[in-house]
Amino acid sequence: MTSRPEHLPERLALISDVQAAEYISTGLLEGREDVPSIALNKVAEALPGDEARLQLRRIRDLVDDAMIRFRDERPTTADAWLAPRLHETLRLTRREAADKRFWTYLALGVAPDYVVWRHLPEPKADGSRARVARDKFVGAHHKQTFARLWWAAELFRNGSDYQPVVVACGNQDMLNSALRLDIVDHRPTALALVRLLERGVVRTGREVNALTPAVNAAAATLMYDVIAPDVERDGESLRDWIAAAESALPSPRNDLPEGPDEERAPEEVVQKLFAHFEELFSDARVRGRISDGGE
Repeated sequence: MTSRPEHLPERLALISDVQAAEYISTGLLEGREDVPSIALNKVAEALPGDEARLQLRRIRDLVDDAMIRFRDERPTTADAWLAPRLHETLRLTRREAADKRFWTYLALGVAPDYVVWRHLPEPKADGSRARVARDKFVGAHHKQTFARLWWAAELFRNGSDYQPVVVACGNQDMLNSALRLDIVDHRPTALALVRLLERGVVRTGREVNALTPAVNAAAATLMYDVIAPDVERDGESLRDWIAAAESALPSPRNDLPEGPDEERAPEEVVQKLFAHFEELFSDARVRGRISDGGE
């Protein structure tokens, strides 16, 4: 199985897709080879400065703990634990998180062993080797291993509260489908979707996969940010939270960390969308659901 990189510099770095292509071999995707970390770091662009939030060891320690904690469970269960802690440890702005090169470096230069552990499929019935999808190393934000977790934490958190993130990331269908949709940029919409999971309105993958297209389609005629306005986001709280990384302890492993001290989404607005989405779901076509709502 792919191993922890033998060379880990002090700082995180950036690497482009073109540069990364040389190191994403078939052997790596099949979990048979390691990334030549010394060679990779020669072409990577180290991030400037000395901010504590960009120290590589903080992320590597977190990844190590995740693999130990969930070694006897399905790797998918690690998502709900890792997402809020990755977000709290990195303390990025959205502008920084939009740089694809950052996530590519995390996947190849910091934790290729985690990517393989988390995403390598079960062996195929015909005996051929299974492979990790290439986009888990260099894909879009809703597919790449670490980008998808960070953006899930960013979009589903409610101010400093990461509990909605745990719920969203605990359902792979919600995580995989909702992150593709522009509507989750609207925080009350994202939180209302989570509430449907919390209250058991939607439970199965089939139900989630019926819900999200229905909610997205309705957004074409009903502007959620107009009928359910969020509070204005406070940039100062985010800046203070990022600055506090210099003296912050490692992200707690047993309790949820706290995000930036931003105002929560208005409860009445989230509840309004919850009721609307519940109604949309009642009319949605769920594969296998019979007329009385059973499955």
